[in-house]
Amino acid sequence: MRRYETIVIADPDLNDEDRGGLFTRVKDLIPQYKGILIEFDEWGDKRLAYDIKKKGRGYYVRIDFGGDGDLVAEMERQFRIDERVMKYMTVLLERDSDIEQLQEQSSVEQEVETESDDDFKEDNDSSDDNDDNDDDDFDDDDFDD
Repeated sequence: MRRYETIVIADPDLNDEDRGGLFTRVKDLIPQYKGILIEFDEWGDKRLAYDIKKKGRGYYVRIDFGGDGDLVAEMERQFRIDERVMKYMTVLLERDSDIEQLQEQSSVEQEVETESDDDFKEDNDSSDDNDDNDDDDFDDDDFDD
């Protein structure tokens, strides 16, 4: 079994229900092709380096999984035909991965994700939804001409 990482940039204007439907289909596809989902990491809404489909922002998701070429081909086919996906890229991380090790990493990641979700809910009672600022920590005054 090989280990892959796929980065997906989805349309940032999607509501949570549409975005959830897109990624639920991907999560369901992995076991159908005898793959293992190791980590599903939502990075959220980020500024793009250049416009894609006339949009300056995108919703980033990183999918770490084990599988074979058929799984990757089907995932990329699904991304290609889905208008909600702006860009995607799959990278081979390991050519020969141990199935038991991938399953162990998958279960550890799920436990950590569950714990961090609980901690986030407790710590984030007053969330700040002000996303109008740029993602970087630099001001225009920090640079000399």
